[in-house]
Amino acid sequence: MTEQVLRRVAGHERRFNALLEEYFDSLGARLDAPSFSRFAPECLALVRDLALRGGKRMRVVLLHEAARLVSEEPAEALDAAALSIELLQAHGLIHDDLIDDSPTRRGGPSTYYAYRDRFPAHPRTALGLTVLAGDLALALSLRVLLDAQAPRAVRQAMAEAQTRAAADTFMGQIADLERDFVSAPHEDVLHTVADYKSARYSILAPMRLGLLAAGERPEPFERELGDYARLVGICGQMRDDYLDLFGDAAVLGKPTGGDLREGKQSYTVRALLSVVSGADRAVVEAALGDRSCTPETVAVVREIAESSGAADRMRADMRRHAEQARALAAAWRARWRRDAVEFFELLPLWSVDRVK
Repeated sequence: MTEQVLRRVAGHERRFNALLEEYFDSLGARLDAPSFSRFAPECLALVRDLALRGGKRMRVVLLHEAARLVSEEPAEALDAAALSIELLQAHGLIHDDLIDDSPTRRGGPSTYYAYRDRFPAHPRTALGLTVLAGDLALALSLRVLLDAQAPRAVRQAMAEAQTRAAADTFMGQIADLERDFVSAPHEDVLHTVADYKSARYSILAPMRLGLLAAGERPEPFERELGDYARLVGICGQMRDDYLDLFGDAAVLGKPTGGDLREGKQSYTVRALLSVVSGADRAVVEAALGDRSCTPETVAVVREIAESSGAADRMRADMRRHAEQARALAAAWRARWRRDAVEFFELLPLWSVDRVK
């Protein structure tokens, strides 16, 4: 991305982090919970801790840049929309880590493992409180929109957009679990899962919310926005799958090879199995689904992926989808502000070049 765009991105991130901290500082006094309860404030504290450990806040950036397509002036409802986006993300991460039995997230303990440590003799309590922490984050993500300082019609439209994004994501999570029961899912299946699980709430929903906050109805552009979001979502999921095998564990904040150990039919696994045979294929198939798979075995699989051309194929596929998304965004120059469109042209290639 250009220096100018990167400065804007950093500014969105800094401003939002301060906003999110302020939101949680005031939330405790406004949240209606039984006065005797110790679990309720602990639950809120864990949601807060996870939310404040966020990364580049790209969903928030997308929101603000989508609003800039229409107007340079800051829109009234953007702060509430930004909080809603990140609270919905916190919900997703809490439940993801429970589903995947992940001990860490964003360089710290996952909510599930924090509760496991808190209640070592009561696993069902730890499980239940984790689910409820995620549910609380989801409820807050909708409440913050309904409480926004914006016209009623705007609040309603934004809440509908977020509810739709949440439902799509849940369908994507279900399909993601189902995918791993298919021995060799077609590429279209992986693309559809990426669309539902990631693109619709990480790309499309922030764009809808940004346009709504700026006074632009997104419905007339739904098809092209959806196509763009789908392509960028596919790029992002491919990159996530790629980094799971080829990334730097220190940068990622978690060990590599997780998808391999879990037996996930990821883009990387599909690319590998489509080109390897003989002894190399036997190594990959033995590692797939082996929860005790060692880092040394993961390194061997990584070498097989490089030598077989599977890694090159993944990199080429990511770049091809990114170029298609960039071309879609370039066509928006005729309708929306050109300097704002530039961000959406640059985003797809950024998504395939990121290191975490």
